Order: sequence, then C-alpha cells, then structure tokens
Amino acid sequence: MAHARISANLPPDIDPTKAPVAFGKRALPKLNEELQSPELLTQQRALMALCDLVHDPEKVYQAIEVGFLDNLKTLLLHHDSTVRQKTTQILYIVAMQNVGRQGLIQNGVISALTGLLDDPVDTCRKNTHQILEMMAKLPEGAVGILRAGLIPRLVLKLKTESDEIQELILDTLSNCLRVEASEALATGAITVLKEKLTHSSAAIRSKAAWVLLEIGTHPEGKSVVCEVIPVLVSLLEDADPDVQAGAAGALMFAAVKPQGRFSALGAEAIPPLLKLVAEETSKARLSALKTLTMLAELPEGRKTLLEHTATFQQCLNDRREAVRRAAKVAIRVIAWKP
Repeated sequence: MAHARISANLPPDIDPTKAPVAFGKRALPKLNEELQSPELLTQQRALMALCDLVHDPEKVYQAIEVGFLDNLKTLLLHHDSTVRQKTTQILYIVAMQNVGRQGLIQNGVISALTGLLDDPVDTCRKNTHQILEMMAKLPEGAVGILRAGLIPRLVLKLKTESDEIQELILDTLSNCLRVEASEALATGAITVLKEKLTHSSAAIRSKAAWVLLEIGTHPEGKSVVCEVIPVLVSLLEDADPDVQAGAAGALMFAAVKPQGRFSALGAEAIPPLLKLVAEETSKARLSALKTLTMLAELPEGRKTLLEHTATFQQCLNDRREAVRRAAKVAIRVIAWKP
C-alpha cells in the first residue's frame, strides 16, 4: 500500500546554488566559524556547503577534528527550521560513514538528538530517525541509544508517526533490543507491536515481527512474546515472505517456553509451519523446522508430525547446511519413543 513520503525540499527562499563552496582543509575552520555566526543566512549557507563536503569520508574526518560536531549539536536546537533540517541532514550523511558514526558516538550526538523527536517539521524528525537507525547498527551506537533513555519514546512514537518513520523506528528498535529489552517491555512495547503485526503495510508487519524476534532472544522476553502467538501464527500465511520469516522466527523463540509450545499448538501452528517447511525457497524454512521440532516434544505435536515425516525428509537435500542439520534433529525428535 502506497503512503506519503516526507519531502526534503528546502523553503523557496533558500537557494543552495548561492552557498559558498569550500575546498580543502583550510576552508573547514572558516565554515566552522560561519556556523557560529549570528547571521541566519550565513549559517544556512555554511550548512549548504558543509552538506556537500561531508559526502567525502576524508572531509568528515577533518570536520570532526576541527570541531564541527559541537556546533552542529547546538544548531539542532535552532529556532529556524531550515537550519535544523540541514543540520540533521548533515549528521545523517556523516552517520552513513564508519568514521562519522564513531565521531557521533564519541561526541555525544545521540543525546543531543532527543529534542528532535518532537520537532514540528516532518523532515527534521525523519532525518533524526535515519541517524538513529544508522547508529543502532553499531553495538556501541545501540548502547548509546539505550543509555540516552530513548527506547520508551521510540515505542510511543510508533503510535503517532507516519509509516515511513515507523519503519525507521522499528529497525532501530530491532538493533537496540538485541542488546537489552527490559526497558521496552516495561514500556508496554508488546501491546504496540501487536497492533503493528496487523498493519496494512507489509514492511511494518515484517519489521514488527523482527522486533518481537529480538525481544524473544532474551529470557524475560520469551514469556511476553507468548502473548502474541495467535497473531504470529496467522502471519505464517501472510502473502509477504519477509513477514512469514519474521513471524516464524519470533514464534521459534516463544516456543522455547513450555507455555509457548502449548499456545502454538492451541493456535494450530503446525499446518502453516509444515507448509513453510515444504517450500524449498521459503525464507522461513529454518525457523519453521526448529519450531516444529520443539512442538514435537509434546505428545500431541509428535503424534501429528509423525504423519508428515516425508516433508522433513525433503529438507535433507536443502542446499543450506543449517536446514539439513535442523531436519535431521527434527526427524530424530519426531521418531523418538518414550
């Protein structure tokens, strides 16, 4: 389903072609001074020039050395929306580069972005979430987001932001909750994520399922994910392969708990899981195999699966070693007799 995209077009009175183009290391200190100018137009033009320069990793390194990041952090709070927009755009470009991400972490930029989550300008908020999403890809970046206390706010923003920004938030949460999930659970993330599992956007359904998967990797998260097992089972038959894969992965972690296995059986998870196992090209094949193996540990599950051993035998020819290995374990568990 198509949805509106946030435009990054500048106001009509800002002409980027009139921005002074700076070249060489000696020009960076001058640009840095212009960012501190009391003249709004001077600041805007300096930001335009810097935006062009930071596409070069070498210039990013030099800009960090000169001390640009301190000035950019200050400009995040500027009253002018164009200044905030260009500042967040620059920081996003910087965050796309490894040297830039490290610089943002070391200079405390993550905490400085907190106020932008409520910015009235859509583009500023989008740029901010793009920065956080890029930062979360690094373990230390994810830790920085957690330490800044942003998780509860990100969860709440899933209720109000556009689909485009929700996708960014879900990606950020996936990487952060891989590290620590307790804060998200305390905020009631499960209730919000359960709603997103039935969203009209396949991308959002998929990303919400992957967030639940990350929550399920934690001991305290497995029990909570059990609460949404019926919805996860329904998503095993979703038309989108990524949604199926995310749902199967989340279900797999939930099934580690006895209550998860009983709940999955009660939700009639075996038929759609068998269907995914039978599809050689399914992205969810491995997770489905492992989930069925755990369901086979229950007498009722084993009884049902004994009638479908041929489906598991087919997996022994899969090109992926992990799938072949999982199939062997599944066959052994299903054939076990007390």
